[in-house]
Amino acid sequence: MLNQDIVIRDAVPNDIKTIMELLYLKAEFDGCPESLKATSEQLKKDLFCPIPLTYILLAEVGGNVVGFASYHRIYSTFLAKPGIWLDDLYLKEEYRGQKIGKALMTRLCQIAEETGCGRIDWTVNINNSQGINFYEKMGAKIIEKVRLCRLEIH
Repeated sequence: MLNQDIVIRDAVPNDIKTIMELLYLKAEFDGCPESLKATSEQLKKDLFCPIPLTYILLAEVGGNVVGFASYHRIYSTFLAKPGIWLDDLYLKEEYRGQKIGKALMTRLCQIAEETGCGRIDWTVNINNSQGINFYEKMGAKIIEKVRLCRLEIH
């Protein structure tokens, strides 16, 4: 069990190397490490520009980064409110089940409230029963009647 405080903080430019390592671990977890095309340079440009395209929260335990959540802003015309799209949530395996994921989600909910968002949306792999259970415990509704669509632009 965790004996140290969990710190959730915004990523800073010096975190890029760590972020890239976490992204690779997430891609491995998802079973598709070859799909990781991000570069340090592109992420740094997109994360730390005047109007960031995406944001990353880092989870630290004992000064070590052990996980992250990446998200960006969306808008719901049905709600006529902004929202947040949680793109990735990942914890190193040995840190799962220790309330770190909950701390990341709690901070994301605080950001949503602070910015007037109506909801947070994301996807979860249908085979990720541990993740699904976690999200349901957080109060998320798993919506089965929609499908992810993707149109790749080359």
